[in-house]
Amino acid sequence: MRRGIAASALVASFALAATACGGSDSDSKSDGPVTITWWDTSNATNEAPTYKALVADFEKANPKIKVKYVDVPFDQAQNKFDTAAGSKGAPDVLRSEVGWTPAFAKKSYFLPLDGTEALADQSKFQPNLIKQAQYEGKTYGVPLVTDTLALVYNKALFKKAGITEAPKTWDELKSDAAKVKAKTKVDGYWGSTQAYYAQSFLYGEGTDTVDATAKKITVDSAAAKKAYGTWLSTFSGKGLHKADTTADAYAHIQDAFVNGKVAAIIQGPWEITNFYKGSAFSDKSNLGIATVPAGSAGKAGAPTGGHNLSVYAGSDKAHQAAALKFVNFMTSAKSQETIALKNSTLPTRGDAYTAQVKADPGIAGYQGVLSAAQPRPALPEYSSLWGPLDTELPKIAGGKESLDKGLSNAELAIAKLVPDFSK
Repeated sequence: MRRGIAASALVASFALAATACGGSDSDSKSDGPVTITWWDTSNATNEAPTYKALVADFEKANPKIKVKYVDVPFDQAQNKFDTAAGSKGAPDVLRSEVGWTPAFAKKSYFLPLDGTEALADQSKFQPNLIKQAQYEGKTYGVPLVTDTLALVYNKALFKKAGITEAPKTWDELKSDAAKVKAKTKVDGYWGSTQAYYAQSFLYGEGTDTVDATAKKITVDSAAAKKAYGTWLSTFSGKGLHKADTTADAYAHIQDAFVNGKVAAIIQGPWEITNFYKGSAFSDKSNLGIATVPAGSAGKAGAPTGGHNLSVYAGSDKAHQAAALKFVNFMTSAKSQETIALKNSTLPTRGDAYTAQVKADPGIAGYQGVLSAAQPRPALPEYSSLWGPLDTELPKIAGGKESLDKGLSNAELAIAKLVPDFSK
């Protein structure tokens, strides 16, 4: 579930009217090539070149299908597709973040893929990822890449501090951070104020933002308050970096970690390539990857993320058929292996984890923590629930409002997003 956390670092521009052709694209003759449009939301610098090369391979293997590739900044794509689909001008294929998939399916913007060529290899994919691409019993996306969060750490700094294994609880992490500071003069841990990164603290207390089954908002519950209290405690103490509430916090944390200025952070596999570019990890084996620490309930876990390829329901039959063939190609074992080797992202099907793919220590490390990843509930509004918390958590961490006040404000805002949920 690639999130838009690093979206501010993406630089891209394009004319929407010229690219949102979708089902209205009828520039081909009946016996000529069909041109489909694909909106790719991957990182324009690190990932897009691999996808462009695969598009060329697909066109070579399917001469009657042309693909108009458009790289759309992740932080703009959801709203742009929503607008385009509502006016019948959406792209034929969208690289849809897993949280968007049920939301667009609910609006009937996506084509159900069950029994189509796109899902011909359904049994090869991890079952929980297929489930996460479903809405009301139908499948609306084919998993392309997956991810989760992990505790990533600098093995050399840990070793210098006399730490032989990654911390398994938040209390252990805070203790280790103090040891790192004492021995290396470098902070041991730097946490994020973003809601997605704080989600693991909720799982650690056996709770979530909402209980989708009971249709109840739980962000201000006793368990959630305990979770966010633990989260808040990671910003003060020996070896714990203070909260960065600036707009560039993500970049600051990432830069400090890859250059050995902080020993551990919470991060996803979309940054593997960038880890290796930093001075601290020129030796890839120095990168430690472990499950996110557990909370007081003894539970550890992080949200499951990633992206699906989804087909626009508003395209005509010819474009849909071409789009289904394209999705099948892009999510094949061969394509996923290529994507993993080039982009260091995690495949979604077991047969793509070849020996060569698992030779990358970053991929192998994240594959090892996937079992602790928590799938999202099939709630179309779920991804939007992080919005109110992204507003309140920086205020809490920055000392501008109390934890109780911030969570109360978040509860009120979330209630507007899921009005049929009780408090």
